[in-house]
Amino acid sequence: MKLAAYVYPGFHPIEERDQTFYPGFTEWDLVYSCGPRFDGHAQPRLPLEGRYDDRDPAASTRRVQLCADHGIDVLIYGFFWCRGKRVFQESLDSGYLGSTAGQSFPFALMWANRMPRRVLPVRRADVEVIEADRLVPSDVGDFVRLIAYLAERYFSRPNYHRSGGLPYFSIFDSTFFVKELGPAVAAEAIRAARKWLRDNGFGGMHLAAIEPSYEVIGQIREIGFDSVTHYVFLPDWRGDLLQDYEERALIRAAQWEEVGRAAGLPYFPSVSPGWDASPRAADFGAERPRKYPWSPVVVGEHPERFQAAVRRAVDFVRDAGTAEPTVFISSLNEWSEGHYLEPDTRFGDGWLKAVREGRGGG
Repeated sequence: MKLAAYVYPGFHPIEERDQTFYPGFTEWDLVYSCGPRFDGHAQPRLPLEGRYDDRDPAASTRRVQLCADHGIDVLIYGFFWCRGKRVFQESLDSGYLGSTAGQSFPFALMWANRMPRRVLPVRRADVEVIEADRLVPSDVGDFVRLIAYLAERYFSRPNYHRSGGLPYFSIFDSTFFVKELGPAVAAEAIRAARKWLRDNGFGGMHLAAIEPSYEVIGQIREIGFDSVTHYVFLPDWRGDLLQDYEERALIRAAQWEEVGRAAGLPYFPSVSPGWDASPRAADFGAERPRKYPWSPVVVGEHPERFQAAVRRAVDFVRDAGTAEPTVFISSLNEWSEGHYLEPDTRFGDGWLKAVREGRGGG
């Protein structure tokens, strides 16, 4: 049984954000400037050791050691790619793989098939949650180029995580990928990518669909995906402005089996210690909109409750009897959305201890 934590690679300046925000902008600026928006609101949520630059190998080494000490087996890095253009790459290439720890600790990649936001904090409630210029189009040739790029630079590394002996790779917005290409072309793209991998000595890949919508979930097995999972599977995105952690975690756990059955594929659950994207949203006061990033906010989160969520996920994958069972955690460090494991000023290393205790002896 493996525990894998997602890593958001956006905590360093990049040229695109220097141009659209100001030189040196990072999402730490959002995290540190966010205050309470309602009575009892736990903001700001701050790292115990302060800001870090995720391009720094020393910072990566410290984070990997925390993971190794608390039962996390794999880090899943978000990989931003749009037809050959990459952003946030230095977190992985310089910070993680440039560190001593990153040469041996297992890692894998998730295609974050969206581009970063151009405005933060979000100030207009009348725009689409995902603006059109953030969507990442693809086609058969582009997808094969992506997989070839990944294989040559990452899949080939001895510490790249494998499932069933094959490199593990996931697609964040699997629904957009399938709908934008169409099911037949998406299947063709996956077949062509696997052929390239076989022809070049990589054997193939294990391809996971993250959070496919009900419109496409019944097709993803035929299209060529091998498993299904989630990124953040906690809030009711259209529900109340404030949602209780324990209630939401239990509701989501009750849905895991249904998701796998709908996909006809092994389902590997993802659990989160919380959700609050307030740092990414301008303060609208009591009239905050009912859409991302203003709503919802999960309240009542606590390491003990998160430990129980981890335990439920571990028990679920063990009872399912699936080969190479895996539990995903979102995430190690997405501070600007309120889901992170790294030590904070509220609970110290409580989130990491919850992972270790929730995992138990597995």
